[in-house]
Amino acid sequence: MKLKTAGIHHITAFVYDAQRNVNFYVGVLGLRLIKKTVNFDAPEVYHLYFGDQIGTPGSVITFFPFNQGKRGRIGGGQVGSVTFAIPIGAISFWEDRLKNYDVTYQVIERFDEMYLCFQDPDGVQLELVERADGENSEWSVEGISTIHAIKGLGGAKLYSLSPNKTLGLLQEGLGLERIAEDSNWIRLSSYGALGNIIDLNRNSIERGMGGLGTVHHIAWRTQDQEEHLRWREKILSLGLQPTDQVDRQYFLALYFREPGGILFEISTDSPGFTVDEPIDQLGRNLKLPLWLEPHRNELEQLLPPINVRALEGDQT
Repeated sequence: MKLKTAGIHHITAFVYDAQRNVNFYVGVLGLRLIKKTVNFDAPEVYHLYFGDQIGTPGSVITFFPFNQGKRGRIGGGQVGSVTFAIPIGAISFWEDRLKNYDVTYQVIERFDEMYLCFQDPDGVQLELVERADGENSEWSVEGISTIHAIKGLGGAKLYSLSPNKTLGLLQEGLGLERIAEDSNWIRLSSYGALGNIIDLNRNSIERGMGGLGTVHHIAWRTQDQEEHLRWREKILSLGLQPTDQVDRQYFLALYFREPGGILFEISTDSPGFTVDEPIDQLGRNLKLPLWLEPHRNELEQLLPPINVRALEGDQT
């Protein structure tokens, strides 16, 4: 059976300040902080996960807040922007909400869809678009009901240093279907309901520079450990160099650089974010893998405190 990804599992970016990151993605955009952990490769840095009520694959965006980092530059070899899907009829609500929080946005059209395009406080490029696909999120916060709430990821825009090679990998490697194109973009789709639409810029773009305000990697979904191993063999057969399987506590991961320079990850849907805390407690406490537990006191001294709270505009 031919391997195909259902779409995006998660997207991870670099930002500056942890509390400001939480204020924006929870307080303004209404996502749930589903996991407060650390970068396993640099545990003095948080790894914050946001998504729907349980962190469904395809709903998740994650961040490394690093206040010692340098500003990046978005360009070739990167995810250019992250798209969030909202329910049909919700776009006017979001225009009002962004205005209420003084978030500057533009309205653009791409493939007969209207997008609200804006940046988070660190310069990560974001979009909101109405989509019928995917169930409404069950998570709501003060000021945002479930009929307006972000469903999850709608997809992403990719900027490649070699668009034709990236296109080939997306189609032949990951199994995405080419469904539309114009002079600037090629649109591809996976079979999933969320994180399923990829717009690849067909023009070669000047190389970007990783750092604050840029996406570090985009992760693609696979079902389980067995299928994950098959993906590794497939990537090797394409002449690319994947890492070994890495246990990220909530999923297994492997990483590779695709021919256009973008860092790709393959992540398993299981075991998910309730493996170490119940649904009603998600994101409340610092969670560490077992091998970091002996260093908890030290890490808690290094990491700044985070509070999840309603912002002033939503307080009643």
